[in-house]
Amino acid sequence: METELSETHNIATDKLVADLKAVVADAEELLRSTAGQAGERAAAAREKINDGLDDAKRQLYKVEGLVVDKSHEAAKITCEYVQANPWHAVGVAAGAGLILGLLIGRR
Repeated sequence: METELSETHNIATDKLVADLKAVVADAEELLRSTAGQAGERAAAAREKINDGLDDAKRQLYKVEGLVVDKSHEAAKITCEYVQANPWHAVGVAAGAGLILGLLIGRR
């Protein structure tokens, strides 16, 4: 059960990171496209957006690093568990294969 929650959390975190990267890319594109706009207000807005983007990028890299570290830790723990309990792991894999086979066979 804990593994399923951890996997769901990792998927949600990966999606969040991907979405944030897309937002940052879109904002950078917007800044590039409005670079020719003149005026004090436009320049101030671009500077404010650029500062926000820099902060978002730093936070994004932190989160991405944490996700990678947690994924490596989970993989290591899983590997150690499978090595310590190989027959239990084989049983779980066989059960999962049986369930998948039944689901696929229904179609």
